[in-house]
Amino acid sequence: MSNTGKLTQLIVEFYEKLSSWEHCVVRDKGLTLPQVHALEILGAHKALRMKELAERMGVTTGTLTVLADRLEKGGMIRRKPHKADRRSILVELTDQGHALFKEHDELHNQLTRDITVGLTDAERKAFAEILEKLNQEF
Repeated sequence: MSNTGKLTQLIVEFYEKLSSWEHCVVRDKGLTLPQVHALEILGAHKALRMKELAERMGVTTGTLTVLADRLEKGGMIRRKPHKADRRSILVELTDQGHALFKEHDELHNQLTRDITVGLTDAERKAFAEILEKLNQEF
């Protein structure tokens, strides 16, 4: 098997394991993966315009509207008019949404600690640098 083939296999295997973990964690909260991704983005960026949130999620504004309706109904987010742009709506986490974001973020931190426990500090640093480069390619 070529180096590229082996690397492809490893990336796919890692993605599948990470995806499976994420689905299990999300399912326990009664939310969908896209809903949790929206909460993660808002937790990291505070309030965003609906259009900005849709772009960061890689979905249409129509898709986001349906998702936001459900999150708002569940008390996770609130929408409010943008002060400087009357045509825009800002979306932000409620206290309940922020609490869920913090809880989910800590699960991610624990996962990172768990999967990197066998790495040296130098390997963790190199891994972070490689991930930064890979993320720039997306």
